[in-house]
Amino acid sequence: MTKGEETRQFIIEKAAPIFNTKGIAATSMSDIMEATKLSKGSMYVHFENKDVLACAAVDHNMKILSSKLENALREGKSAKEQLFAYIYFFSNPINPPVIGGCPLLNFGTEADDTNPIVKEKVNAAIKRGQVLLTSIIEKGITDKEFDSDWNASEFAITLFAMLEGGHLMSRVSGNNDNMKTIEKTLKKIISEKLI
Repeated sequence: MTKGEETRQFIIEKAAPIFNTKGIAATSMSDIMEATKLSKGSMYVHFENKDVLACAAVDHNMKILSSKLENALREGKSAKEQLFAYIYFFSNPINPPVIGGCPLLNFGTEADDTNPIVKEKVNAAIKRGQVLLTSIIEKGITDKEFDSDWNASEFAITLFAMLEGGHLMSRVSGNNDNMKTIEKTLKKIISEKLI
């Protein structure tokens, strides 16, 4: 990387947790300047405006989440183990895998009416998550691990929505009690589909 590319990446890495924690609207360029110790002029050399930086920070947070999730899923040898690993990965919203909480939930909630570019980024990530879950279940059906009549895409939507809802409930309540209930329920449903 060139010096300019390194500086740009440094700014994104410092800005990403701030945007994910405070939100796009509540984060100011002075917040980023304070975290990076760079001048306003330096910031604007690399990013035209706050929205351009916010989009880069959203991408960075999604990339971190995706990378950590991929590593967690590698631990599962069977489809059931992979689904359980997926659930476990999201089971501790009070200490989430990405600083500030789930970027899908954080940015999606904020951007749904205000930022069409970020909204589309989140929507694409949600679809990728559902495709991933569907493929895990379908592989389990093909491998005769799960019942053949299990609707993989419907359960993928259900699992995804329950985990995101549990994340919200846990973050707001300040504890993981609701997520523990959701985790138990999802694992029970999966176990009931085993052959």
